Amino acid sequence: METVLVGPTPRIAVTYAGKGPVLLFLHGIRGNKRNWYGQLEAFSANFTAAAWDARGYGESDDYAGPLQFSDFSADVARVADHFGAQRLHLVGLSMGGRIARNVGLRFPERLHSLTLVATAPGFQRGRTPLPPEKLLGSRARAEAFAELSDSFTRVRQESYQKTLEASQAQDHGAPIESIRTPTLIIAGDEDQLYPPSVAREMARRIPGAELVMIEGAGHLPNLEQPGRFNEILADFLKRSFP
Repeated sequence: METVLVGPTPRIAVTYAGKGPVLLFLHGIRGNKRNWYGQLEAFSANFTAAAWDARGYGESDDYAGPLQFSDFSADVARVADHFGAQRLHLVGLSMGGRIARNVGLRFPERLHSLTLVATAPGFQRGRTPLPPEKLLGSRARAEAFAELSDSFTRVRQESYQKTLEASQAQDHGAPIESIRTPTLIIAGDEDQLYPPSVAREMARRIPGAELVMIEGAGHLPNLEQPGRFNEILADFLKRSFP
């Protein structure tokens, strides 16, 4: 795997492996690109599999002033430009899913496909952040807790707070009925943050969306059950884009 810093400022750190169509993974609000390393390895045989650190996270630059949530969508577009990808496959978890569906609404011409994981149409205000053990399902692999805890320790508090404030103020909901990109929704049936009913409602609202529920998974199915997660995503990509 290699890591590149995509400019201009704030520079976005992207780790990638393989060659082929770009498949970009977006982490959650207390995550980073390390959360997707199991996917980069699995998909690098057929794709340029890439994962970013959002601005203010991980190895990406901090930025001055408040965050506009739409900045994330523009950042996705410049990452695609860096890789010379007019279109890409986009996978987003939780906050990353909210970013991904915004890209689907703002830049539909840039997408081959959209995969929304453990996410919602808009940020739900007033929620107390859950500790790692509450975010994982009953069938999570043993390493998932340590990996998630490590992810939390790497969060830069100022950036996290700005992202939280932007989510609360600017991301109340989205007209997901207008998404026309082939869409897969993946959810854990034990997700305590966004219960299965949220995923089912999203699948109902997005035209032609597919829904797969992973048994025994919580809020981070890619970390908890990477084999099953990768199998579901690979099947969707193969069927949709043989």
